[in-house]
Amino acid sequence: MSKDTSGVSEHGATNVVDSAALDDLPTSWISNATKDLKGQSPVQLCSKTPDGIVVKPLYTAKDHAPQTEVPGEAPFTRGIRATMYTGRPWTIRQYAGFSTAQESNAFYRKNLASGQKGLSVAFDLATHRGYDSDHPRVVGDVGKAGVAIDSVEDMKILFNGIPLNEMSVSMTMNGAVIPTLAMFIVAGEEQGVDAAQLTGTIQNDILKEFMVRNTYIYPPEPSMRIVADIIEFTAEKMPRFNSISISGYHMQEAGASTVQELAFTLADGMEYVRSAKARGLDVDAFAPRLSFFFCIGMDFFMEVAKLRAARQLWSRIMTDMGAKDDRSKMLRTHCQTSGVSLTEQDPYNNIVRTAYEAMAAVLGGTQSLHTNAFDEAIALPTETSARVARNTQLILQHETGVTRTVDPLGGSHYVEALTEELVTAAWEQIEEIESLGGMTQAVLDGLPKRRIESAAATRQARVDNGSDVVVGVNRYRLEDNVSIDILEVDNTKVRAEQVTQLASIKASRDSAECEAALQKLTDVAESGKGNLLAAAVDAARARATLGEISSAMETVFGRYKASPESVSGVYGAHQAESPEFQMVKQKVDAFVNSKSRKPKLLVAKMGQDGHDRGAKVIASSFSDIGFQVDLSELFVTPEEVAQLCVEKNVDVVGISSLAGGHKSLIPALVQALADLDRPDIIVVCGGVIPEQDYDFLRDAGVAEIFGPGTPITEAAGAVLGRILGERRNR
Repeated sequence: MSKDTSGVSEHGATNVVDSAALDDLPTSWISNATKDLKGQSPVQLCSKTPDGIVVKPLYTAKDHAPQTEVPGEAPFTRGIRATMYTGRPWTIRQYAGFSTAQESNAFYRKNLASGQKGLSVAFDLATHRGYDSDHPRVVGDVGKAGVAIDSVEDMKILFNGIPLNEMSVSMTMNGAVIPTLAMFIVAGEEQGVDAAQLTGTIQNDILKEFMVRNTYIYPPEPSMRIVADIIEFTAEKMPRFNSISISGYHMQEAGASTVQELAFTLADGMEYVRSAKARGLDVDAFAPRLSFFFCIGMDFFMEVAKLRAARQLWSRIMTDMGAKDDRSKMLRTHCQTSGVSLTEQDPYNNIVRTAYEAMAAVLGGTQSLHTNAFDEAIALPTETSARVARNTQLILQHETGVTRTVDPLGGSHYVEALTEELVTAAWEQIEEIESLGGMTQAVLDGLPKRRIESAAATRQARVDNGSDVVVGVNRYRLEDNVSIDILEVDNTKVRAEQVTQLASIKASRDSAECEAALQKLTDVAESGKGNLLAAAVDAARARATLGEISSAMETVFGRYKASPESVSGVYGAHQAESPEFQMVKQKVDAFVNSKSRKPKLLVAKMGQDGHDRGAKVIASSFSDIGFQVDLSELFVTPEEVAQLCVEKNVDVVGISSLAGGHKSLIPALVQALADLDRPDIIVVCGGVIPEQDYDFLRDAGVAEIFGPGTPITEAAGAVLGRILGERRNR
């Protein structure tokens, strides 16, 4: 395969492909294909991925190197174990957590009894950002998108009846990783399980937070110190526990292309290895406990090849970084099916999407897998949808025959060629990052973030103009939306319970012992001597809360704030030929001519939700259409957004919601605008909002609601119409 960057092609391809792409194909096939196409060249059947990789209509042995590799041997392209699933299938590790520790514990125990093999804990956003549930900035976030954990007592309840010396536990935590892991260790101790017996994984991947996910707390430099302290602590005291899960998942969810996800994830891994080695740790003492986490989207064969390429590249990287032990060179990965591929429209299609993505992960050789529930584009999964998601994996394991042989797609001309192309393309991007001084410097420069946001805008434009087909969204749409049951968490009730328990813990603990432990943690942070996790474990034993432990370090490190920025020109360039785009742009131009100004939009996210793909895409695309667009900072309150609206004198404020806080945060914004005597500022919202909540939001004063999959041009036309006093027909 080859790369080319000229022209525009069919079949969803980015550009036209030069006829040289067919040079290695058999002349007899070209002749027959030309007949099938009634004299036209079969080059039109070639396409391109978003990364510029040419995909041909036929592959032969000439397209890849001879395949002589054996599974279980370096560079592990065909799998990290010789027997793979023929000896033991992958671990079914469903990611879940909501409401209180009691509710989540009951959910975990039921799932484990139904065939799930490992736990993967989802924490709420207040916990991620290092706030206790009683903090005023997290009123709308407690218990909404994960389980609220404020103390060791919460952690003990979360794992009540689940023996931590037997159960592997994965925890998706990065910002508040120190207090969370400390409380897990203490919960284990008080269950009678020593830290050395604990098995599982802590994500602890802060670099990708600064790129895409945004649940950071501290600036990059002290955050990297935290990563290294955890690697050091676990290498010495927790030999069965994975100290880091280097995550590409959130990159793809934020819009990264396949090559970007692959390259940036591995570059992150290189940075973490360097950080640990700088502590004087021998690479083979900690590298076998590093793990990875990839997203599996709908580009089936590309996802299979991505996992194979990742293993090959990581083996090369670790060899170059001095690893001698083969276990240090093995890329072990957890995978999760894509959340961004789920659609609100015709949601039962998501069951099919998830099944295909799960199959790709398995054929790619994942070690464990989470399958998303079909209703997660709308709300948290219900018990029914979670069962369907889990059974998707059980059916794969027991009914499809995929476990009968190792690497069943190994030797496929197409898959082998794709794997080689991804290795080459990702390595080029890794070398570029290395030339900047490594991923920490690249993150500070903003390069990965800009590249991913550009890819996200491109993807949105291609869906909106129909180049990329999404069934039920831009083609084969239902006339009427399907109504499904959803799970709703009573945020007010959960927060009240957490606040009551926090007060009880603070009243019953030894205050002097707790204060001394917290001061010791601050001293370790300030002096640079000692291990932060070790000090936090002592504080957790003294019943310091998650917020207090986070604050003890924040006193020294500070709390990081990113500058709001968005790319421009990308969406408009891909929509230049779209009649819908041109029509709404002409209406905006007419507004500018009549009003002598652009229509003004503020795009904001409230609460502690850091998922900003949607907000960035809206800001970028509306700007290309002709709006004057401002972006708020992340993690703002309704009152702060209202004040910004007044300062910017905007016509419309658009709220991007993903984490379920819309029913408390958006009405609070409407009230805050009224309190500032600006009820005329139009409030619209979009994102993951169940249709069942639309009437509530409209009654609260929301003018327009745009669900997932709404074309940008449609949304822009509706927003402009509201500014002009028009209404859409719903």
